[in-house]
Amino acid sequence: MNIFKRRFVRTSDAEFTIRISDEERDLLDHLVPQLRELLMSTAPTGEVDPMTRRLFPTAYNQDAEDDATYQEQKRDRLLVSRLESLEILETTSRATTLSVEELDAWANAINQLRLVLGTRLDVGEDDETTDMDPDDPDNAPLATYHYLSHLLGEILDVRMR
Repeated sequence: MNIFKRRFVRTSDAEFTIRISDEERDLLDHLVPQLRELLMSTAPTGEVDPMTRRLFPTAYNQDAEDDATYQEQKRDRLLVSRLESLEILETTSRATTLSVEELDAWANAINQLRLVLGTRLDVGEDDETTDMDPDDPDNAPLATYHYLSHLLGEILDVRMR
């Protein structure tokens, strides 16, 4: 018997039930506008903020000119897609059920939040430690990063079932 309640449960081929607390929803509601603001602050110039570099990855590491062309052609489309996912998460954050498309948008938005927070904290691929120093000022952001990672894992798990 599983003593942990799943946060996401497939109820049909096209629908999922969400069972997250109001505090978890509040956290998501708090984070989404911050990421939107960060994304929009770099949108007019096309410059990639160091905090968002993982959201707009380099396509051509060896050729800066080819990469600049690629970024010019793809960045706006990628930005629109990222903003749409954030909008869906924001408008459905209090929902008790989600469609497949909405759950996929949640996964995308949560991953964006995770990537930006991980970049800020300089979390690497191999950093899996959950040991936290109570005096570390990054304690809350690190706990949030781990929470988002776990939440994303649960979404991906339910989508694969």
